[in-house]
Amino acid sequence: MNSKKEAVVVNNIMKRYGKTEALKGVSFSVKPGELFGLIGPDGAGKSTLFRILTTLLLADSGTATVGGWDVKSGFKEIRHRVGYMPGRFSLYQDLTVEENLAFFATVFHTTVKENYELVKDIYRQIEPFRKRRAGALSGGMKQKLALCCALIHKPDILFLDEPTTGVDPVSRKELWEMLQRLKEQGITIVASTPIMDEARRCDRIAFINDGIIHGIDTPERILQQFASVLCPPALTREESNRKSDDVIEVNGLTKTFGTFTAVNHISFQVHKGEIFGFLGANGAGKTTAMRMLCGLSKPTSGTGKVAGFDISTEPEEVKKNIGYMSQKFSLYEDLKVWENIRLFAGIYGMKDKEIATKTNELLERLGFMSERNTLVKSLPLGWKQKLAFSVSIFHEPRIVFLDEPTGGVDPATRRQFWELIYQAADRGITVFVTTHYMDEAEYCNRVSIMVDGCIEALDTPDRLKERFGAKGMDDVFQQLARKALRKAD
Repeated sequence: MNSKKEAVVVNNIMKRYGKTEALKGVSFSVKPGELFGLIGPDGAGKSTLFRILTTLLLADSGTATVGGWDVKSGFKEIRHRVGYMPGRFSLYQDLTVEENLAFFATVFHTTVKENYELVKDIYRQIEPFRKRRAGALSGGMKQKLALCCALIHKPDILFLDEPTTGVDPVSRKELWEMLQRLKEQGITIVASTPIMDEARRCDRIAFINDGIIHGIDTPERILQQFASVLCPPALTREESNRKSDDVIEVNGLTKTFGTFTAVNHISFQVHKGEIFGFLGANGAGKTTAMRMLCGLSKPTSGTGKVAGFDISTEPEEVKKNIGYMSQKFSLYEDLKVWENIRLFAGIYGMKDKEIATKTNELLERLGFMSERNTLVKSLPLGWKQKLAFSVSIFHEPRIVFLDEPTGGVDPATRRQFWELIYQAADRGITVFVTTHYMDEAEYCNRVSIMVDGCIEALDTPDRLKERFGAKGMDDVFQQLARKALRKAD
């Protein structure tokens, strides 16, 4: 066992996957009680490093200690002394909220009662739903439950790998307030995040890229030093008049599940070539509404037309005239890049000759020509997202629906993704997008914000900010979303 002057010590850690060097001699240390951030673009090596430090993966060379224990020889001690939230929630989807918490307590030979004081501030927010299966929770509630499960054995060090991906701004803010309280209790926290406002809440941050730590300092200094990657300039786009030619028309659209009203009499129109932001906290009803508009779910009442077709009586025609990209992607991981393009183009009814020509044009435009024969599962997250979006509009649909398309992606990659969105809109494709990033809301022509199944506001970003006396869309969102009464889908 080593000295405990530092909570985490990493010395020249290297890790390779085949020909890919994931970590190239990484070294840093974390002080006891520090909130330490790890930031960097997709594929930088963050998750690999987390897995090594939590003893789930062996490094090829180098050394690391956690809580004074070596990650190889002291892995049993480390596992009892750390909490870990991986990038994808570690919950058991078929267990209830209380069953998940009790299970994790049992694994660490403790009880919920013994350490309840540590998690009570978080758990009280989800306790009304303690009998609900974890798989039925909204993203924000899953995140809070996962944090409770990681804390229930009273760890000394908490590792969080992008814990707020897919979570709305209100829940994100709440989580980081919780982390600050945990820090005040003496818990050391190491967290990765693609969100720069979260990075600013850390005591220090390390910028990692291509498996190398390029700098460790205060958030402001690192964000300034590596601004081109971490804080790229905002996109600009000339406005045009889009007051005619509605491609989406919704009137009194409602969806109920038993006694629960998920979507409550919403009405709006979307114009041709418009980028329409569809915002709301987790559980507000966005995904349910989008499923109806895509012809995947039949409304309980109300009417809707998409691309001129009735969503209740002509759902198959709707599907033929739209593109769709979900937050979990629609690509086939075990197919090559070109095979995915060919498959979806065929599904959309395109001719072989047209597919061949457009495939080469698309790969050239994306800079993917050298990755033509690469399996999709080998691509970085940001590349997958750009490919998934490009595939969703390959057949030039009238409308494309994007459900949180940039979740978990670094700022520079998100900016590149929005450049693709602008290009699509300039070709006359209407973009209907949900997002939890409020800087992306600024890129939309108009934005609607749902609260408890209803549309509470709909206007341009500038007019919404003026109406609510807000400096940015994040403030607008916070003001509206905090009025919500229901907390789950």
